[in-house]
Amino acid sequence: MKSSARSGQFSKRVLTIVRQIPLGYVSTYGDVASMAGRPQASRAVGNIMRTCSTSRVPCHRVVAANGRIGGYNILAMKYQLLHNEGIVFQGKRIKDFKKIRWYGQK
Repeated sequence: MKSSARSGQFSKRVLTIVRQIPLGYVSTYGDVASMAGRPQASRAVGNIMRTCSTSRVPCHRVVAANGRIGGYNILAMKYQLLHNEGIVFQGKRIKDFKKIRWYGQK
């Protein structure tokens, strides 16, 4: 299989997984990469989130492993979207990050 075909399949798996992150929960770039079958591809997940332009994919729910919101086109918007879902911040980190971190099926 060509690399671009594999890349396209990976992107589809990533977007499918991100659509499943429940309201009020977050996953990390690495969590999503692992669920998509490529645990070392967290940067690729970040790139997919950065270029995703459909509102049907809650890209704002994918955050850095340290509980910070990570890269996003408009950081203030990501904070606001997460805040609107009930996620609380303590400084620049998500409060109770371990409690709202989603690893897959709920």
